[in-house]
Amino acid sequence: MTRIPSKQEILDWISAHPTQSSKRDIAKAFGIKGADRIDLKRVLKELEAEGHLEKRKKTYRDADSLPPVTVLLVKAPGKDGDLFARPLEWHGEGVEPTVLIMPRASDPALGEGDRILARLTLVHEEDHNYEARLIRRIGTNPKRVLGVFRKGAEGGRIVPIDKGTNTEWRVAEDARHGARDGELVEAEQAGPKGRMGLPRARIVERLGDPSAPRAVSLIAIHQHGIPDDFPDDVIAEADACKPVGLSGREDLRDLPLITIDPADARDRDDACLALPDDDPKNPGGFVIWVAIADVAAFVRPGSALDREAYKRGNSSYFPDRVVPMLPDRLSGDLCSLHENVPRACVAVRMQIDAQGHKIGHRFVRGLMRSAAALHYGEVQEAVDGNPSEKTEPLLEPILKPLYAAYRALHNAREQRQPLDLDLPERRIVLGDDGKVASVNFRDRLDAHRLIEEFMILANVSAAETLIAKRSPLLFRVHEEPSPEKLEALRETAQAAGYTLAKGQVLQTRHLNALLDQAADSDDAELINLSTLRSMTQAYYSPENFGHFGLALGQYAHFTSPIRRYADLIVHRALIAAHGWGEDGLKPDEIERLDRTAEHISETERRSMMAERDTTDRYLAAYLSERVGNEFTGRISGIARFGAFVKLDETGADGLIPIRTMGREYFHFDREAGTLMGSETGLTIAIGQRVTVRLVEAAPVTGGLELELLTLEDKALPRGSGAGRGRSPKRKPVRSKKKSDKAKRKLRRQR
Repeated sequence: MTRIPSKQEILDWISAHPTQSSKRDIAKAFGIKGADRIDLKRVLKELEAEGHLEKRKKTYRDADSLPPVTVLLVKAPGKDGDLFARPLEWHGEGVEPTVLIMPRASDPALGEGDRILARLTLVHEEDHNYEARLIRRIGTNPKRVLGVFRKGAEGGRIVPIDKGTNTEWRVAEDARHGARDGELVEAEQAGPKGRMGLPRARIVERLGDPSAPRAVSLIAIHQHGIPDDFPDDVIAEADACKPVGLSGREDLRDLPLITIDPADARDRDDACLALPDDDPKNPGGFVIWVAIADVAAFVRPGSALDREAYKRGNSSYFPDRVVPMLPDRLSGDLCSLHENVPRACVAVRMQIDAQGHKIGHRFVRGLMRSAAALHYGEVQEAVDGNPSEKTEPLLEPILKPLYAAYRALHNAREQRQPLDLDLPERRIVLGDDGKVASVNFRDRLDAHRLIEEFMILANVSAAETLIAKRSPLLFRVHEEPSPEKLEALRETAQAAGYTLAKGQVLQTRHLNALLDQAADSDDAELINLSTLRSMTQAYYSPENFGHFGLALGQYAHFTSPIRRYADLIVHRALIAAHGWGEDGLKPDEIERLDRTAEHISETERRSMMAERDTTDRYLAAYLSERVGNEFTGRISGIARFGAFVKLDETGADGLIPIRTMGREYFHFDREAGTLMGSETGLTIAIGQRVTVRLVEAAPVTGGLELELLTLEDKALPRGSGAGRGRSPKRKPVRSKKKSDKAKRKLRRQR
């Protein structure tokens, strides 16, 4: 029988031979054959369970690993011309990983000594452990421009689509990148501007037809004035940031905190953990940890990074891209809680009792190390009985306690009765060509609800702590509906046969009772939409007016400082209130909290409008190939000029113009929200089921024109003559002056 190496001997081998660390490599190195491999496998499993090793496919490696986005130092080219780099952020104790740079045709030339920000992919090749794709060279941030290329004699020029500038750019023939006349292009500055003539640019991406799908989000970004280029001083400041150590922080690296995000997430700013509470005074209770990336450690008040983050207010999300609030060096690297990488955090330890009520909490500024980076689907699969190789060892110690704590919080939520709208969220899926491949419903799993409940609890804790410490902060405010909107909702509900309580102080449980009445009926979507429309828009304020929708007396955003400036303000307030450092909320920031709240509330609305416009354009482009087809939907709005319809299949909104509804006059009743035919009595109201024909889809504007075919599954009355055009009941009376002028014009034409 062959001697099985000790655990330390195996670890020493893997450290010395990082590219030869599969089970087969280890067996070959120690001369292990046949049935003895079973014992080797057992030892490797034990090392994995103890956290000394991490398995990736069939290869074992040290638990310490590089983050997906990191800074690299380019080495001299190899004998075959390959470019390798070494990571400047390496926490492992073994041999430093080797990174091969995978250049693309559009990448700038790199040389020895260049520092680059790159996205890494783990591989298992003989001469390298990672492959890197360039994001950009550190210290360079060429100015970008989006516009239409116009061909000229010696190259051409770019006419910007941005309304705020009239500056055109000159493009040399060798900098065209194959662009054709009339194409939408993205270009970058090709050198310093001379004293005379147009600035020079080189085209880096051809986006084709300005109305094509790939151009949609870029157009929305520019139309709504969302900043999408970081100034050079901001980039330089981000590039100069270094990882934060343990000094002055609580060491949380032994806590098995995990991140749970969408499968395509590029940054991870929150991690969580739940454990049964060992306090005998809290039987059946739990301790919940929520750790959030410590963005305040890098984005200091008054810095270039801070000014730019304030300017943007938040990140903006589109089907094909993200416009981040912070540069990649922070959002995708130093402030992202990557698996097995030490990261600075602000964390809250919360105690809940068996019924899910919070009985205590405390905040710490710490250093954590994520035990696993998971996505919602695989977490749900594991808990539902189908764990993967990655989630199986996490199921009992980590995932099941998370769900047990969530069930307790869910019980408390049921007692609190926050507004429980049921409005499925649609997700646009793009193909490789940038076109819409499908429009799906987003999954709504318990894994999503679990993270939501944990984040809400952490946000409440932040607000409570700062109130108790008499610290200024920004609250997330959601005021109750106005009496006028409530009355409109009540009338809609009564028309559908439901009741909404009247004559008492409105609470969310009253609205939930209405939603429950309509649940599982044909009116469910109508009542949910009408309830949503009755709500006021949430905003930020230094004054606390409560959060009506969540049924909470105090609420602040704490859990996403990577993508929301409001959360960064709350982090700084916590730092100042606890005396954790010099990077807390400053007096001048406190003085202008009113203006900050107003500004970031506006940037949030700006992003929402840009995201909505982009979605409308994508859906119009998707449906443009189906003009003439019939669709089912529901009347979602009434206006003097027509009726809006939300289509069932895609959730797209289209308009039935009043001119197409028939040869009769339609009376618009603003208070009732109806259009009524003067001859047939045909009444069109919000919530009615319709069948429509798609007449026109305009991708450039995102508009859809529809023709009404049936209303509540019934053919339209004869008098309505849908699609034949409307003639007003009363002919407009012209003045004699206008009539005489028209006659003279007609005589001249003759």
